Amino acid sequence: MSTATIRVPDRLLLGSGPSPVPQRILDALALPTIGHLDPAFSALMDDVAAGLRKAFRTENRVALPVSGTGSAGMESMVANLVRPGDRVICGVHGLFGERMADELRRHGAAVVRVEAEWGRAIPTEALLEAASAPFAAMFVVHAETSTGVAQPLDGLADACRTHDALLLVDCVTSLTGHPLDLDASGVDAAFSGTQKCLNAPPGLAPMTLGERALPRVRDGEVPSWYFDLSLVLGYWLKEADAPRAYHHTAPINLVYALAEALAIVHEEGLEARWARHARAHDALKDALAVLGLERLAPEGEQLSSLLAVRLPDGVEDAQVRVPLLTEDGIEISGGLGPLAGRIWRIGVMGEGARVEPQERLVRALAARLGGDETGAVDALHAGWSA
Repeated sequence: MSTATIRVPDRLLLGSGPSPVPQRILDALALPTIGHLDPAFSALMDDVAAGLRKAFRTENRVALPVSGTGSAGMESMVANLVRPGDRVICGVHGLFGERMADELRRHGAAVVRVEAEWGRAIPTEALLEAASAPFAAMFVVHAETSTGVAQPLDGLADACRTHDALLLVDCVTSLTGHPLDLDASGVDAAFSGTQKCLNAPPGLAPMTLGERALPRVRDGEVPSWYFDLSLVLGYWLKEADAPRAYHHTAPINLVYALAEALAIVHEEGLEARWARHARAHDALKDALAVLGLERLAPEGEQLSSLLAVRLPDGVEDAQVRVPLLTEDGIEISGGLGPLAGRIWRIGVMGEGARVEPQERLVRALAARLGGDETGAVDALHAGWSA
């Protein structure tokens, strides 16, 4: 009897996600699977919840990985915290703001779109102006993965509290890679993904809810059974000596991987990790500028963990990205929506925010573009040495 062999090419993942997975995390993923109600797994769940609180910079009791990718975190947030007819302010300055606006519409919310050009942050004043009338929630994308822009959160929580509204945040591409302090920013609920700066495989959506959000979870029946947090929390939010309530079978090995990823983050320290990502971003920006690739986001609006660069005139997206992947073994991402064919999106996430993988990318792009390889590599190293 023959056995099929899975053949997977070795890729350097420097796109918008997934990101490079360290061997430590791969080893954790391969540990023996145990039951989702096993006491040993229950202890690990508590460790993961504590690690997520540290990563989110929050004291929230509720911190858990939703079983599903980052989009499952989005679905869970809306299903539990938004009711039909709610007036919800939604910041839209890229694909993931558009996606949330669509999600809110599908759940019956009265969506108030506050928009900005793709590649720019939304002016805080525009969000505050929309918040002058009563509303139930405000949603913003802290890290817009489609453009490499970071959205400021300053002042939004105060506006929300004036109307007893919730501040909801997508931090899929910023968690542990760009400065983010949920409690200091007054964020009531946030979701992320494991496949970005955490360097774990995709399949879990770290999520946290504050005390102001919890009553919304418990004040009525959620239209989704799977994402009903009033049920899920019976499993993740263990009370005293009560047993965990079965809801669904957690992806055991993915939780192992997340636990190891969080351990790596906290060994480095959040502030040191944020600083490394910022340095890696700036160094790569300077190196790619030598090759004629200029950053899309203006200074002060850039997202440390993702660098979006404009393609020079005469450069065809696929003619470079395809052989970069298939021949050089390096993945970067193309543009989306109105930026399709006009930008490349390059991950600066976790292990991708190191000089070695960045130098490999710079040399490969210099060869493909016919640019000044020596100058670009020198600029990269100068940035890392600064």
